[in-house]
Amino acid sequence: QVQLVESGGGLVQAGGSLRLSCAASAGTFRSNAMAWFRQAPGKEREFVAVISWNGGRIFYADSVKGRSTISRDNAKNTAYLQMNSLKPEDTAVYYCAADIYGLGSTLASEYDYWGQGTQVTVSS
Repeated sequence: QVQLVESGGGLVQAGGSLRLSCAASAGTFRSNAMAWFRQAPGKEREFVAVISWNGGRIFYADSVKGRSTISRDNAKNTAYLQMNSLKPEDTAVYYCAADIYGLGSTLASEYDYWGQGTQVTVSS
């Protein structure tokens, strides 16, 4: 069982920045691909970014590319999502997810564990 706990969300003005964190329980973290997804009210959950177990493979959704950076610290069992130049359309609940021993994917169905989410609200 892997527990994921997100933090770092909040209310920010358009153009601002936030850094989300995802702390994982000890275990297989350093062997897992980690990803961030988000879900806005009335919309389906959508892929944001993914990072492979060693950080060698990273992929972003077009909607955040150039404004966001995904990273991880395997020594701390923590993944991060740095978001800059935030827009009102970035408002959503952000979830981290773990693909146990996997390569990572843009598909939510490929992930084995999910956090409870952290709210990001961007005001115009």
